[in-house]
Amino acid sequence: MDLRPLGVGDADAACALYLELTRSGRVAQPEQFSKVLSHPGTTVCGAFIGPSLAGMATLHLMPNMTYGGQPYGLIENVVTARRFQGQGVGRDVLTWLIDIAWAADAYKVMLLTGQARGAQGFYRKVGFDDSDKHGMVIRRS
Repeated sequence: MDLRPLGVGDADAACALYLELTRSGRVAQPEQFSKVLSHPGTTVCGAFIGPSLAGMATLHLMPNMTYGGQPYGLIENVVTARRFQGQGVGRDVLTWLIDIAWAADAYKVMLLTGQARGAQGFYRKVGFDDSDKHGMVIRRS
């Protein structure tokens, strides 16, 4: 497995993988991917098995005023292609992004996962703890 930051040339493969993640069946056009990649503090890590993008996730490092100004990380859009699930792809992507956050002196890394997805056990195995905080969401209607 090869881990690397994704670039604009990976937009089509990333969009195809995002379709496996979203329940809406909608993702942005590949041109939007360059905006995500160029956002300050954002890294999208991809895991490749052979030529195939097997999994990916996005880390946003956010500036902060508490904790002495140390940033915090937010991980979003964690997805492993169905045919590669159970092979450590997601774990390796998350570990890589967490290492980036620690190298940037982040004091914490957070993520949200849908309750219906049944992924809480996976995230706990990686080291995330859901006993300390509760995620809350408001969506535009």
